[in-house]
Amino acid sequence: MDQKVFLDDLKRRMNGAVESFSKELAGLRTGRASVNLLEPIMVDAYGASMPLTQVATVTAPDARMLSVSIWDQSMIKAVEKAIRESGLGLNPSTEGQTIRVPIPDMNQERRQELVKVSSKYTEQARVSIRNVRRDGMDDLKKAEKAHDISEDEHKKISEKVQELTDEMIKKAEQLAAQKEKDIMQI
Repeated sequence: MDQKVFLDDLKRRMNGAVESFSKELAGLRTGRASVNLLEPIMVDAYGASMPLTQVATVTAPDARMLSVSIWDQSMIKAVEKAIRESGLGLNPSTEGQTIRVPIPDMNQERRQELVKVSSKYTEQARVSIRNVRRDGMDDLKKAEKAHDISEDEHKKISEKVQELTDEMIKKAEQLAAQKEKDIMQI
């Protein structure tokens, strides 16, 4: 087992979890309409759960409004329902094949809700990173049982995997702290 290749692979996978988390945080609004706000929304379409961006085009015509142009008219109700039930506190209204999503003003209660959503995303990111660590540790155990690595190598690599895990979780928590600060300052 090549230790460098193994650790690089784990780092790549953990970075992927942090990148995904970063995109989810970008979707949390901080007062302005952003097309990223609707990115994490999943729509029940054609018998499967699909990202909103695969069934519609999202634009921000002004700072307080999002416009969702649905490609297939039969999907309008499903998209509207997904936006309403997303937990983002949005109330869409349909106009033909376009759904208008007014962005409500940020009050203190709304800010606290967004901080809770941010915390939920943070915990999901931690779990994803820990799952990558668990997979790596399982691979190490298998390699030791197969006598590909020694017990000492296993211990040394395990420590490096834990350091990498701690580093990535810290990175995710820093992103979350910055987002929470942005939300509360608006």
